[in-house]
Amino acid sequence: MDQNLLNDICVRQLTMSGVHEGETIAVLSQGAERLDYADAFLFAAQRLGATAYHVRLPEESSASGAWAVGQTALGANPQVVEAFKQADMLVDLKFLLFSKEQFAIQDAGTRILTVVEPAPLLARLMPTRELRERVEVGAELLGKATSMRITSPAGTDVTYRLGVYPTMSEYGCTDQPGRWDHWPAAFVFTGGADDGVDGTIVLSPGDVLLPFNTYVQSPVTLTIEQGFITDIRGGLDAELLSSYIKSFDDPRGYGMSHVGWGLDERAHWHGLMQFPGGMGMELRSFYGNVMFSIGPNNELGGPNDTPCHFDIPMRGCSLFLDDEPIVRDGDVVVPEMRPAGRK
Repeated sequence: MDQNLLNDICVRQLTMSGVHEGETIAVLSQGAERLDYADAFLFAAQRLGATAYHVRLPEESSASGAWAVGQTALGANPQVVEAFKQADMLVDLKFLLFSKEQFAIQDAGTRILTVVEPAPLLARLMPTRELRERVEVGAELLGKATSMRITSPAGTDVTYRLGVYPTMSEYGCTDQPGRWDHWPAAFVFTGGADDGVDGTIVLSPGDVLLPFNTYVQSPVTLTIEQGFITDIRGGLDAELLSSYIKSFDDPRGYGMSHVGWGLDERAHWHGLMQFPGGMGMELRSFYGNVMFSIGPNNELGGPNDTPCHFDIPMRGCSLFLDDEPIVRDGDVVVPEMRPAGRK
């Protein structure tokens, strides 16, 4: 993307995130990745009257071959963590989610925005006030519920006991102290009780495996008992999923984590075919998807901090809160969560 256009969308983003004169905005990057993003955010912060600085970490010296969430180079840079605690906002171009360093920065009151998706996608899925309001309606409904049931024509029938963990919302900007968000994003989620998820989930062709960034090709049947996957059956996709989890040698990788639904009608289910790279945020956000997660729940305050993580958005599901329909066959049925003019 032309740097001037990137500068412009970053000004719009920081405006939505409440940046104003007198604030301090920090930008974190690593190696040669997203330096154009860093420049754009520095420009945008200064345009809005804020003080801005950029911390660029060195390239990783080695790679394990697996995406281990929660493990960041900031662990060896406590001075940088302390500096970020003094900022009003941190723009994270590296991806700190699930790390103890991010939690410490948030606890100090610094709001955080993660930005790692391709620039054309950022431009197309700019946060809006209307979308934020619809996401907040979903968060309010989810926060009051005591149970969630998910079903599908393929055979999914799983129940989550709710009320143990907080509800979280993502709408692509952050203007509240200590709050984290991810641009782009538009979904709500919470976690089931650690021993309170039971049933069967059947992944169908076209469902999405993240971080594989691939679409399911053949059915996968997951059996869940007391919050943990006890059986994975199917063809090649089932074998790949099982092999990946097993490679971490951590039984907590089979734990059920967050669960919720997407609300951005502008997001495309086929987005992986358009924008390779990034972390699949468009797929997490597409309208009416029901997404469940495997692995860490420390983002919600839970005890599971395993580095093994999957987010799996599914199509065509129905989701019920306390037996009231929220999503039916892949379509959001609560009027206050539907975009204007959608029939």
